[in-house]
Amino acid sequence: MHIDINHEAGLAQVQSGERVIGSVQDALDLMANCGYQGADKIILHERNLTPAFFDLKTGVAGEILQKFSNYGVFLAIVGDFTGYPGKSLRDFIYESNKTGRINFVSTVEEAKEKLRKR
Repeated sequence: MHIDINHEAGLAQVQSGERVIGSVQDALDLMANCGYQGADKIILHERNLTPAFFDLKTGVAGEILQKFSNYGVFLAIVGDFTGYPGKSLRDFIYESNKTGRINFVSTVEEAKEKLRKR
């Protein structure tokens, strides 16, 4: 895993083709690592999250995202979320994007734009 940090913007972009967050502890570790380097805004890709994250019945998304909220870290998740079934996930994504702390976007540029506003 490689993390690009833009110190002026406090923005970290995770570069990895593998899963980075599979548990709440992984999320905490990532936030600590980025925070240590001066970033309070993180860009992740859909592939960096455990598939259980996108199955809301597991509670994984809620647990992980609550940690980001508790620690004041903004997050943008880049991916194509149209392939996931269920109105619950679509509603969850809509509500998350509305509040702006957690953003589900389709491109890295869109992620940077949303997080720079924070």
